[in-house]
Amino acid sequence: MNSLRDEMSFLSQFNVQVFGASTDPVEANREFAERQGYPFPLLSDPDGRVAKAFGVLNAKGTAAQRWTFVIDDQGIIRHIDRKVKTDTHGKDLAEALGALGMPKR
Repeated sequence: MNSLRDEMSFLSQFNVQVFGASTDPVEANREFAERQGYPFPLLSDPDGRVAKAFGVLNAKGTAAQRWTFVIDDQGIIRHIDRKVKTDTHGKDLAEALGALGMPKR
């Protein structure tokens, strides 16, 4: 998620909402997001229901895999990045948004 934070200049050209999600508790996510300086929300899914629904909950049921979903304004999943490269993810996501023809601001 640091790459998303660091590459917001690329992502902000698109009319999209960026957020992260974690199975950590709300307070832990809040503290982590503040410490990292994320300019986007970090959602909490402590019981893993949402992670399970999206197919990203690990086999132990304790954490979510690092996948990125692009969901359009109709709620349709348009793209899934199952092989997130943490160093370049912000730029990679911006390229995917462009290739999908996502609207720009």
